[in-house]
Amino acid sequence: MKLEILITTDAIDGSALAASRSSGPGMGAVVHFLGVVRGSEEGAPIAAIDYTAFVQMAEAQFHKLLEEAGRRWPLESVRVVHRLGVVRVGEPSLWMEVVSPHRAEAFDACRWIIDEMKRVVPIWKRPVPAAS
Repeated sequence: MKLEILITTDAIDGSALAASRSSGPGMGAVVHFLGVVRGSEEGAPIAAIDYTAFVQMAEAQFHKLLEEAGRRWPLESVRVVHRLGVVRVGEPSLWMEVVSPHRAEAFDACRWIIDEMKRVVPIWKRPVPAAS
């Protein structure tokens, strides 16, 4: 299984990332997920989220998660891009691509990876309050 992980301060261009996809002839499902910053956090309006990480540990945890996903589902590839720094409301903070022979496995794996990422990958977020 091919794995790509990028933790970056650069803006995420989901369209460009999706266009760079390549998959084998037996693959029938490509799931793209784009997570964007909402305008509120725990009911309070925000302007952005400031993401920080222990990058080496985050990359190692992502590798473990993606390898586990490959054991659970028949995946050809998984690509993950997570942004660090201040990400304004409406901007993407996460982009993911999961390629598999069938849609059920691709959707299930994508959801599981995101849920587990939030639980174990050392990326922290601090809401930036909206100006009053």
